[in-house]
Amino acid sequence: MPQSLTPRLSLSHTTVAVRDLDVMLDFYCNTLGFFVTNRGEVGDNSEMAFISQDPTEHHQIVFVSGLPDTEHQFVMADHMAFRTGSLDDLRAIGQRLEQYGIEGVIPINHGNAWSLYFNDPEGNGLECFVDSPFHVAQPFADGLDLSQDDASIADQTLAKIENDPEFQPLAEWQSSFRDRLNGKNKQG
Repeated sequence: MPQSLTPRLSLSHTTVAVRDLDVMLDFYCNTLGFFVTNRGEVGDNSEMAFISQDPTEHHQIVFVSGLPDTEHQFVMADHMAFRTGSLDDLRAIGQRLEQYGIEGVIPINHGNAWSLYFNDPEGNGLECFVDSPFHVAQPFADGLDLSQDDASIADQTLAKIENDPEFQPLAEWQSSFRDRLNGKNKQG
């Protein structure tokens, strides 16, 4: 049998059990900017709602109501993550979370990304982040002050990670990883 590369997977959607579908849709649509693409009943006691922000994905999240309650873990280890385009976008999300009354938002500088961690109204962990222009070995976590301007955040991040043995511009790391995926570099 010929040797082939492992098929690449990209995350399409996640499914989340919810207690109050209307509350969850209100938060995800009115605070985070998702749209309901479909909603309907399944069986006798369950309802599903499909939501997305991507015209190439009918649904990025599916909420299912009528399921047993689940216990949630600490938000950093049990969460869904959403990429956004800029630090201004991240600031806007932070403001919307504050307006919605979400407490306990945790801003984190991962060196390779700047993130906000928080829980939705039912305790599901969420992360909204923007990529930094850097690669640094993970895990890495430091404080993040979004009241600073973009250049200050980038400069402070660089100062904290530039001596890490894996530090490099993100584009270089991506190119190297692309080569590994394509079988050009077999290192583990």
